[in-house]
Amino acid sequence: MLTDTHTHLNAEQFDEDRTEAIKRAQEAGVTRIVNIGINREYIPSSIALAEQYDFIYTTVGWHPVDAIDMMPGDLEWLEELSKHEKVVAIGEIGLDYHWDKSPKDVQQRVFREQIRLARKVGLPIVIHNRDAHHDVLQILKEEKAAEVGGIMHCFSGSWETAKQCIDMNFHISFGGPVTFKNAKQPKEVLAQVPLDRLLLETDSPYLTPHPYRGKRNETAYVRLVAETAAEIRGMSLEEIAEVTTANAIRLFGLK
Repeated sequence: MLTDTHTHLNAEQFDEDRTEAIKRAQEAGVTRIVNIGINREYIPSSIALAEQYDFIYTTVGWHPVDAIDMMPGDLEWLEELSKHEKVVAIGEIGLDYHWDKSPKDVQQRVFREQIRLARKVGLPIVIHNRDAHHDVLQILKEEKAAEVGGIMHCFSGSWETAKQCIDMNFHISFGGPVTFKNAKQPKEVLAQVPLDRLLLETDSPYLTPHPYRGKRNETAYVRLVAETAAEIRGMSLEEIAEVTTANAIRLFGLK
């Protein structure tokens, strides 16, 4: 009963074995997958993948790194796509101050526009936050993102930041980095997140968990994240899987 709430199975890294990777995920106990749309190039293929498999869902959104490429009319395009029965969220959206492809002011404008879109269409949001904790939180507050809530994808902040996110109706999601031996802060935060706000993900093909770090990630490895979460929380793998899947079903309205 595992759920991967954030993966990119339509990425070119899976072009040679996408079908096999999805089968391996099922064999690992994954029953629901949320594939993430990120820009004009990848959103159509993410929707197509969700249409192909009844247990795969998709999001539509503009990644902050690509914010500079968002053209007039693209927001309306996202709004139209959000009506698709397999689209369960707006995302991934947010801020990324690590890469400098898109200026900060452009990222912030596109982020705000998409939060407003999510509120308009009544869908939760999937947040990408890299080196931008303060500005992400400020914009979420100013744009009343608590009305729709969502998920802090691959959370890397402090417990204080996590608490502020939870207070704004967000779930905290952990991926491969929480399995790293030196991941002290993520482990500490995972130990404190209320169970009804905890989610799991892979962000495959990126952020591969231990012991496969350095190799391509895939959705089947969400089981490794779940095993780490179970160990940290003093629960069984089955209990963690049941709780986090129930959270995903409730948040995204999955079957």
